Amino acid sequence: MRALRIFTLLPALLALSGCGMVVMQPSGDIAAQQRDLIVISTVLMLLIIVPVIALTGLFAWRYRASNKDAVYDPDWHHSTSLEVVIWAAPLVIIIALGAITWVSTHLLDPYRPLARIDSFRPVPEDNKTITVQAVALDWKWLFIYPELGIATVNELAAPVDVPINFKITSATVMNSFFVPALAGQIYAMPGMETKLHAVINREGVYDGFSANYSGAGFSDMRFKFHGMPGHDFDGWVQSVKEAGGSLDRPGYLELEKPSARVAPRRYGGVAPDLFDAILNMCVDPAKMCMKDMAHIDAKGGMGMAGLGNVFALQYDKPRSRGGHTAPPKRFVAAVCTPVAPRDGETVEAPYATPIGGSASGRRASAQPSSPNLSFARREPASGDRLAATD
Repeated sequence: MRALRIFTLLPALLALSGCGMVVMQPSGDIAAQQRDLIVISTVLMLLIIVPVIALTGLFAWRYRASNKDAVYDPDWHHSTSLEVVIWAAPLVIIIALGAITWVSTHLLDPYRPLARIDSFRPVPEDNKTITVQAVALDWKWLFIYPELGIATVNELAAPVDVPINFKITSATVMNSFFVPALAGQIYAMPGMETKLHAVINREGVYDGFSANYSGAGFSDMRFKFHGMPGHDFDGWVQSVKEAGGSLDRPGYLELEKPSARVAPRRYGGVAPDLFDAILNMCVDPAKMCMKDMAHIDAKGGMGMAGLGNVFALQYDKPRSRGGHTAPPKRFVAAVCTPVAPRDGETVEAPYATPIGGSASGRRASAQPSSPNLSFARREPASGDRLAATD
């Protein structure tokens, strides 16, 4: 029976033999520091765990019933020396773990720009960085390179030893961006932007995926991350540009629809404001941007007149899921000024005359120091033309 039990474990051992150790053998400095933190924490905890396990077995063997040479002392109840060892050793380890955790939490903050390329090289003052805007879709990844004017689907590349500034969001539900060889996972959430600063130190092709379950196509939500020398990365960028095609808002709305096992795609051009529109849930021109809604709320809100904006802002919209499209509604598009018609970026003037009105068309009053406000109205069903009250 013992031989049979060992034999039944062999398939499990064979399956484990195919597991990689990429987390413990990373190729990026941030992932390497995280690996070191895991190792240090494990060793510190083993300083207690190993002696406790060893002494448990030793005591069981030493004071077994058949050992008549062991001292039997039923009245023993206390030892100061033993109490000091039992309490002092774990306390020292907890203090050490707390200090390491405090320092590492700040040094490895994903929002913190990199201070070094690796353990031997700091980031030079004139060192360039590369920005990548990552968007989690159902069930694929979109990567936008705003400085290069290109975009890719399920394909990511970066030059070796160049800091990467990731800006991460989601178009639908929560996912997580995870390239084990590069850095730890960072969550991607709709309507929010998370960040990750990382660097790849060795060239190669690495696996990336979402580590947060997000539906039927989650298992295939994977991509390849290419770490390249600088000249090879320049060639890759040129090949993406030569691939042709441009990712604009209508093209993104088609790409956003759920699909699984999507082959890598390349776009030689991309709309410059696309990521901002994705982040604010207003790629569809019939939807109001979250930042504009927040600006209206900061000015006092629109009351019942603004309810249509809330309903139109739902990111899990029926159209992207293959359902019917809700009937168009008239709604307030933005609070604007003559010098800043969008985004609420008002330039102060020495004297301002109220020119705006409420959503119902009534004229509003304003103090001389108030910014000029006009409430634009937009009709989604009529060519998306803006008209502002006088």
